Amino acid sequence: MSETSARLLALLSLLQARRDWPGALLADRLEVSPRTVRRDVDRLRDLGYPVRATKGPDGGYRLDAGADLPPLLFDDDQAIAVAVALQTATTTVTGIEEGALRALATVRQVMPARLRQRVDALQVTTVDRYAGSRRAKVNSEHLIAIGTAVRAHEVLRFDYASPGADADEWRPPRRVEPHHLVTWGGRWYLVGWDLERDDWRTFRVDRMLPKTPTGPRFTPRELPAPDVATYISSRFAGQTQFPCRGEAILQAKASDIVRWAGREAIVEELTPTSCRLILSAWSWTGLAATFGMFESDLEFVGPPELLEAAHHLAARYTAAAS
Repeated sequence: MSETSARLLALLSLLQARRDWPGALLADRLEVSPRTVRRDVDRLRDLGYPVRATKGPDGGYRLDAGADLPPLLFDDDQAIAVAVALQTATTTVTGIEEGALRALATVRQVMPARLRQRVDALQVTTVDRYAGSRRAKVNSEHLIAIGTAVRAHEVLRFDYASPGADADEWRPPRRVEPHHLVTWGGRWYLVGWDLERDDWRTFRVDRMLPKTPTGPRFTPRELPAPDVATYISSRFAGQTQFPCRGEAILQAKASDIVRWAGREAIVEELTPTSCRLILSAWSWTGLAATFGMFESDLEFVGPPELLEAAHHLAARYTAAAS
C-alpha cells in the first residue's frame, strides 16, 4: 500500500472515531503538515466522503453522513461481524433476503484473501428451534416505519391482530407513543405507551400493520424500569418464574386457545387448525393436567419430565375410572 493510501485510511479512521477534529491535532496524529491534511481531505471528498470543514480558533474537520454510500472502511473484526450478520439477517425479517445475499457477496469481493478465507470458514446455517413451525417473521418495511416513529418521537397508529386472527378480525387501530424496538426469544417487540389504555404495553411487531401518516410528536416518558432490557425481562418474567415449563401441539385454532390459556402462556399458530402452547406450573403433574383441560387432541413436545408426568397422570386417571 502506498504511503498516501495508507495515510488516507488512517485519516478516515480518525474522522470516524470522533465527531470533530481540529486540523492541527489531525496533522499531529498523522505526523504531516496541516497543508497535507487539507490535500488528503480533498482526496476523501473526491472519493465520496462528506468531510466538512468546521469553524473555530484552529479550524477543523467533521465527517458527515452523505447522500451516497462511499467506500467503507472495516477492520478485520468488523468485516467478519458484518459477514456473519448478513448470513443470519433473514431469520426474523422478511423482504431483505436478496439484498442481504448481494451485500454479502459485495463485502466478500473487496476483502483481502486472508480475510476472505476466514469469512468463508464461517458459513452459518440458522435453524429454527421448532423444526417445521411457522417462524414469525417481520416485514422490513413495517420495521422501518416503526423504527422511524421511535426515532422521531411521533405517535404511531397501527392495526393489531390477535394470535391466529384472520385479516377481518384485526382490532381497531391502536395509538401508541413508541419507545423502543427490542428482540426477545427470536421475535421483535415494540415497547410503547398505549394512549387508550394509559399504560405501558408490549406489542409483537409481526402482528402490527403501521398506518400513515403518523401522529403528533411527543415528549418521551420514563420507563418503569432503569432501562428497556430490565423492563422486557420483568415483562416476560412470568413465563419463567415457575419451576416447570413445557410445551405441546394442540389440534385447535390459536385464537380459541389464547382466550383460555392465561396471560403467562405462549400460543403460537402453526396452521389454521393447530398451534403450539407453552405453559408453566409448580409441578410437572400439574402442568400435564393443565394441558389436558383443553378439549382438543394434543401431542407433548417436552421436556422429558412433562412426558413422564403425563404417563403417570394417565395411569392414575385410568385407575380412577375403573
